[in-house]
Amino acid sequence: MALSLTELESITKDYFLLDKGKAVDIYFNDSFLLNWFIKQKKGLYDTVPGGQYVVIPLDYDGAESGFYEKGATLSSDDRTSINAARFAIKHIYSNATVYRIDELQANGAQAIINLVANRLEKAQKQINKDMADSIYDAAGAGSSRFDGLRALCSSSTSTKYGDIAEDDLVSDDGTKPWKGNISSTATAMSLDVIRDARRLAKIGDGAEGKPDMFVTTEALYQIIETILQAQQRFTEGIKTGKAGFTGVNYLGTEIFPDDFCPSGYGFALNSKHVGFGVHQDGNFVRLPWAIMPDSAGDRTMKILFDGNLICNNRKAHYCYSSLS
Repeated sequence: MALSLTELESITKDYFLLDKGKAVDIYFNDSFLLNWFIKQKKGLYDTVPGGQYVVIPLDYDGAESGFYEKGATLSSDDRTSINAARFAIKHIYSNATVYRIDELQANGAQAIINLVANRLEKAQKQINKDMADSIYDAAGAGSSRFDGLRALCSSSTSTKYGDIAEDDLVSDDGTKPWKGNISSTATAMSLDVIRDARRLAKIGDGAEGKPDMFVTTEALYQIIETILQAQQRFTEGIKTGKAGFTGVNYLGTEIFPDDFCPSGYGFALNSKHVGFGVHQDGNFVRLPWAIMPDSAGDRTMKILFDGNLICNNRKAHYCYSSLS
């Protein structure tokens, strides 16, 4: 016989609560970036209580300062240095459905439990896939999708990112702090790619002034891994290794592959200036099971995520779009 809604809820709660976190880990198994920025809440992680946007303050210029001598008049002017980017909260869902006929055909109570668990796992894997793919979205990929890394690094001066166009922010020295960094020149993958990205995206000489992550495709990653192994100039990935992912560390930069990274691309990221803004009520929450209208007793539930990829300094990152 088919399960009641109460029984479905009980099985679902057991699935998420009684396996010591394994079920929840499915959301992060296939993407280190999701694992790092959402599960571990690293980087520019922010929780918002409500509203339509995640608002991130940008500190893109200095205050009035200088040397002075005895009796000199000191300026008390306030230099406009703070602006804010705002990223619309995006909404993602995944669906789990149990058909009554499938329940009736299941052989015994354990088979029905396995059926429900299978549907829940499939729903989790699908929302993981959709989010991991959208991390790399370009501007114009769709208003309902993330403001992805290709949008972050876009060289367009007029297309807004975080509701700010490149030309909207100009420092006193004439530089544009909201400028996207991207190279579309055909480039062979090498250690120079990593070194150049660290230099071109440098915002300071301190420990946090250069990119500390480089993500690319599996094929391009293997080139770097082979070079480093031959030269013995690397250590095993620190961040990636602790999370169960493949990676190597070179010059303080964690280099790792991602199946969702577009072909030919490589992204040098400063994890202090990119991350996720997540609605406090939208971090992989689920709706209760409900009977589908006009069905023969088929039941469905939804898994929901509400948030967006966010950034407070575009110049801290660098993108290659034509690596080979």
